[in-house]
Amino acid sequence: MSRTESAVDLAFGDDRLVTIVAQDASSGAVLMVAHASPEAVERTHETGLAHYHSRSRDELWQKGESSGHVQHVEEIRVDCDGDALLYRVSQEGGACHTGHESCFYRTLDGETVGERVFDPDAVYD
Repeated sequence: MSRTESAVDLAFGDDRLVTIVAQDASSGAVLMVAHASPEAVERTHETGLAHYHSRSRDELWQKGESSGHVQHVEEIRVDCDGDALLYRVSQEGGACHTGHESCFYRTLDGETVGERVFDPDAVYD
């Protein structure tokens, strides 16, 4: 594992990524899980806006770049092993590309339990 410069050692995996959990800073709801490269963590820390690494596109991206549903990062917490981060955020719009407030909008049985807050067809046209 490699590490990046910070007051706390971060342990990036062989893929140079750490797991990120984005949590609503007010309600405590988990909004999404993603991954971040050292550059994404640095950009998040510098700008106060959540940045991630897209594994499917193999590139850095800012949350809300195309939808306008940005995440303002209020605090970044590091887990005990340094291989996962918690972004405590103020979310504009929905966090999920499906239009839901959270990516965790359904149960294992398939029941929809989360609120849809935007129409993805209108946003990602």
